[in-house]
Formats: sequence, C-alpha cells, structure tokens
Amino acid sequence: MAILQNGPAVISPHVHVPYDSLNDYLPFVKEEGLNLEIYFGSGGFDGLTKDDIIRLKHVLDYNPGLSIHAPFMDLSPGAVDLKIRDVTMKRFLTVLDFAEILAPRVIVFHSGYDKWKYDKRVDIWLEKSLETWRPLNQRAAGMGIRIAIENIFEDEPENLLLLTKGMNSENFGLCFDTGHFNLFSKLPLLTWIEMIKPYIVELHLHDNSRYADHHLPIGDGDFDFPSLFRELEGVDCVYTLEAHTIEDVKKSMERLKGLLQK
Repeated sequence: MAILQNGPAVISPHVHVPYDSLNDYLPFVKEEGLNLEIYFGSGGFDGLTKDDIIRLKHVLDYNPGLSIHAPFMDLSPGAVDLKIRDVTMKRFLTVLDFAEILAPRVIVFHSGYDKWKYDKRVDIWLEKSLETWRPLNQRAAGMGIRIAIENIFEDEPENLLLLTKGMNSENFGLCFDTGHFNLFSKLPLLTWIEMIKPYIVELHLHDNSRYADHHLPIGDGDFDFPSLFRELEGVDCVYTLEAHTIEDVKKSMERLKGLLQK
C-alpha cells in the first residue's frame, strides 16, 4: 500500500469507490494494495444484505484499511418531519450494521443542512440533528468507529462547528472536502482550517476550478493543496482520494506524494 509521510504522521490514502463499481476496479485496487472508502449509494441500498457484505469482506482478502461513505440522497438527519428522520435513521442504522462486518476506521455522513431550506434557522436543524446523531454515535463508538460529517454547500463552517461541539464527543468529527470548499466557501481556506482543525477526522481530496464539482485529480483545478497540507502537517486523519477514474487516481496518488514530501 502507498505509505506517505506528512510530518510525524504516516499517510496511507484511501480511494473512494462506489460499492456498485467495485468489481470494475478490483483488479487495480488489489494490484496496488489500495485502502478503500466504499460508498453505499441510495439506488441499490435496499437490495443489500449482510451476506453481501460478508462476501465483500472475503473479496477484500488483502486486508485494506477501510472507511465507508453512507448514502445521502434525499436523506435529512436534521429534518423537522419525523417520518423523514425515521427513514434517515433506518438507512444510517443499516450502514452501522454493515460497519460491524467491515470494521472501517471512519464512516462519512452528510449533515443535510442547507441554509436556504432552513431559512437560516440553524437552531431548528441543530436540535433535530442532535437527536439523530447521539444514538448513532454511541453505537459507532462502541464499535471503535468514528463518525465524520462532510461539508457540502456550506459557505462557512458555523453549522458544522455547532453540531460537532453540541455532540461533545471525541468519536464525532468532520470530513473536510476540498472540492466542496472550493465551490461554495465565502471564507478563505486558512480561516476554515483554523476553525475546524481540532475536529478533522477525514479529508476528501479532489479538485475543480470553482464552477462545477468535477472531482478532478489533485492539481488539475485551483484548490490550494500546498497550504492545506502545510496547515494539517502531523494531523492524524484519513486521506481519501475522490478521483473518478483509475488514471485520475494514479495522478492524485503521485501528486499527493509530491506534496507531502516537500
């Protein structure tokens, strides 16, 4: 597996692969010995069983490090509508069932917060979110698995910080997504990092040129990766590459290596 050095921290990157696409990438993944972030999308989620996940565990017989990206489409952990939150909770509990088998280091979730949908009433969203995340985090912590909430449409990190501080758990933190920051943030990168650095559990590493979420390889857009890695030197978190093709994964791996060794 690719082992990189960032100050005193040893980095062994994960590669984001949708569960439905694993068979297409397995030869490459196994040959390279890659760690994986497995994304369970909403589309085929109801067709999955524990037996499917046990078979997946056997297929990954080279013992990679794992993380999981939970489904997010249409889900809303901070929903005011109780039935929507119930469905969201059931989806997330199933992810935790899968995690009992796969034993990932981290599970990445989306918060569902959108300031326009909630009319900027972050207090309403926060109250309902805490009701959802507390039992989920308690179960995850019991399995030794950390929860990371990813920034999506946030133009600043206030709501993410309120949630993380409200949870008040070392097991519950944030996933900083470079591409989403590049698209949506109104604040400088160093301001974000200063505010969220103590809570970062995972990084999603991909690039764009600030007009679409293209998931380009590191260095093919204009995100400031040198500053990010300089500010996070020595931080122990999962580094996940979110390029969408094998060639782009290779580019990102090589460029990440170059950046971390400077």
